[in-house]
Amino acid sequence: RLRREAAEYYRGQRVPERMEEALNALLALRPEDLYGELANYLSKFSKAPVICKLVGRKVLDGVGQPTLEVEIYCTVKNYEKRICSIVMATHSQMPENALAETIQADEKERNDSVHTAVEWVNESLNTMLRDLEPTDQCQADKMLGDYFANKVEEKKGIEKQGEGQEEEEEEKAAKVAPAPALCPPASTSKPKKGGKGKKVLVEEKPIPPAEPAEPVLCGSLAIGGTSLAIAKAGATICHVPLYLYTALLKHNQESPKEMTLPLPMVTLLNCEKNSPTKLKLVKEVMLIPPAELSFKQGIERVLDIQKEMTRLLESPGKTPGLQTESKKGKAQKAVPPTLKGISRLGCLTTGYDSLEQLLLLMQTACNNIGLQLGRDMYLALNCAAHELMDYDKEKYEILTGTFKSPDEMVAMYVEIMNKFPFIIALIDPLRKEDREQWSSICCALGSKCYLIAEDAATEISKLKTDQNINIAMCSGVVLKYINQTKVSDLIELTGILDGQRHITILGSPDGESSDESLVDLAVGLGARFLKLGGLCRGERVAKYNRLLAIEEELAANGALR
Repeated sequence: RLRREAAEYYRGQRVPERMEEALNALLALRPEDLYGELANYLSKFSKAPVICKLVGRKVLDGVGQPTLEVEIYCTVKNYEKRICSIVMATHSQMPENALAETIQADEKERNDSVHTAVEWVNESLNTMLRDLEPTDQCQADKMLGDYFANKVEEKKGIEKQGEGQEEEEEEKAAKVAPAPALCPPASTSKPKKGGKGKKVLVEEKPIPPAEPAEPVLCGSLAIGGTSLAIAKAGATICHVPLYLYTALLKHNQESPKEMTLPLPMVTLLNCEKNSPTKLKLVKEVMLIPPAELSFKQGIERVLDIQKEMTRLLESPGKTPGLQTESKKGKAQKAVPPTLKGISRLGCLTTGYDSLEQLLLLMQTACNNIGLQLGRDMYLALNCAAHELMDYDKEKYEILTGTFKSPDEMVAMYVEIMNKFPFIIALIDPLRKEDREQWSSICCALGSKCYLIAEDAATEISKLKTDQNINIAMCSGVVLKYINQTKVSDLIELTGILDGQRHITILGSPDGESSDESLVDLAVGLGARFLKLGGLCRGERVAKYNRLLAIEEELAANGALR
C-alpha cells in the first residue's frame, strides 16, 4: 500500500519524468560533480522562496547615533535561510547652531523612533509579510504603504481626542475665570518718513513665512528599511546585483543593454556656518570630475586635490592671502583659513572670511598640481540657504553682519557665476518659499549651471501625489532614502522627474550607515549625480568603493556606457 501511494505521489509530481530528463542530460555532460549538477538541475523545479521571518534590531550609524537594521529570512527548499540585511541611514534637520535643549529633544525623539521601528518590524510587519515572495516588490510596497497610512490615521485620531479634551478643559476654565478687560490693539504700521529734504522709505515686500517641516511619524524607519531589505533579498534570490535588479524593476523587467554611472559630487570642504569666520553663504564645497573620465580616474583626481588642500590648510602661513577691503576703504590681508578636522560628512572642516578667499584657494590648490578648474575639475556649492535666513530682518545673512534680500541674492549669484564660471551647480541657493526669486535665478543662470533643490524641494510623500517639485524651473532634485520612503516610490519619482526633464540626484543623509545599497539604487535608477559626502569616513568611503566595483563589473560585461 505504501509503495502504491509513493508511486502515485511521485507520478503526480512528475518525478520519474524529470529524473529521466536529468540523467539523460548528465550523461551527455559527464560533470566532475555529478550530484552537484543533479541538484542544480532539480532546483529549477523547487518552489519559489518566500519570506518566513523579519528581524529588526537597533544598531549604530556612522556617527554613533541609533538606527534600524532589518534582516530577512526566507524559506528556501524547505529550510529557513538568512538572505540579507540592510541598515537605514538617518536624516536630521537639526541646524548647526541648535540649542542644547533642542539637540537633546531630537536625540530622545530619534531613540523613540528607532525603538518603535524595531517593534513594527518584529511584530506587525513580520506577521503581515510572511509567505510573501521577496521578488514581488510591488505587492510588498503596497502592503507597507497601506500599513503606514493606517498608522498615520491612528495618530490623527489620538491627536483629535487630545484636542477635544483640551478644548473641554479650556471651556471649564473660561467659565470660572473673569473675562479680561478689552484693550485696543497696538498699531503695527511703521510711521512714514517724508517732508522736504528727507528720504522716503519704500516699503519692502514681506518675505513668505517658513513652511512647517513635514512631520515624521515615530517608527517610519521600519517602512523604508523593510522595503529596501525586500529589494535586496529579491536581487539575492534572482542572483543579480541590486543595481541591475532595480533597473529591471524600473523598466518592467527589461534588462538595459548599457548602464551609465552617476557623476560623483564629492564633498571636499565643510564650511561651518557657526564658526568665528565670516562666511556663512556656503555649507559644502563639492568637486565634480569631468564626464569623460572614468569613475576611478575622477576619484584619483579628487584625492590629489584633497591632499593639496590639506597641505595648504595645515600650513596657513604659506597660503597666499587675499586682499580685502576694510570699511574705511583700505586694503587689508584676510586671515588665512586653517584646517579644523574632519566633519561627519567625511570632508575637511574649515572656515573662510569671504567666498572669493575660498574659491581662490581652491584655484591655488588645483594649479599647484597642474590642474585647471573649469577644465580638469568642476565645483558645486551647497548654500543651504534655509539656514541663512534672519526672520527678524527678513534677509539672508551671507557674511557675519552682512544681509541680503532674496532679490539681492539672485543678483549676487549672477555676479559669482560670471566671475567663477567653473562652478557648475548650486544646491539650495534660496529657500523653497522664495518661489519668485527661484524663477528669476533659473531664468538668469539656468543655461550656465545646475540649480538644484535639496531642502528646497517638496517632500517625497507630497512629490509623489501632486507631482509638483515646488521649484518648477530648477534643474533637478536631491532625493534621499529615509523614513517611510519605499523602493517603489523612488522608481516612480525618478520616472516623474525624467518625464519633466529634471535630473535626479541621490543624496546621502547626515547620519550615514555602512550600508552600500544607496549606490546600487542610484545606478539602477539612472541618477545623473550621486552626493555621498567626502572621502574621509569609512561609511562614506565604502559607497565610493562600491561604485568602483560596479564600474569594473559593467566594463567587464561590456555594459558600461
